Amino acid sequence: MVEKSGKLLAIIADEDTCTGFLLGGIGDINNKRQENYLIVTKDTAVSDIEDAFKSFTGRRDIAIILINQNIAEMIRHLIDNYSQPIPAVLEIPSKDHPYDPSKDSILRRAKGMFNAEDFR
Repeated sequence: MVEKSGKLLAIIADEDTCTGFLLGGIGDINNKRQENYLIVTKDTAVSDIEDAFKSFTGRRDIAIILINQNIAEMIRHLIDNYSQPIPAVLEIPSKDHPYDPSKDSILRRAKGMFNAEDFR
């Protein structure tokens, strides 16, 4: 078996968002039969979302985790406490829930690291 180089993109999102990314080619299953995505429906338990987030942040083959912002709100305590640079966590909008930068804890932390003088 040939080992792949590079890192994966993981996604925790609603069905439409996941389908779009999977059609774009991000889907993968590793040697342990672990997928790099979680499709969240109205019946998905918050504990399943938490488990997926913990699993993805602990995997060495994942570089970026995309998560719908409305789903991120369900596990905000985990995202707020996550401080590793890799995998990076990016909150994205969904079809039914627009992106609100005021809710994005990662963006708030990044803004706090810089001031206007840094970009002059």
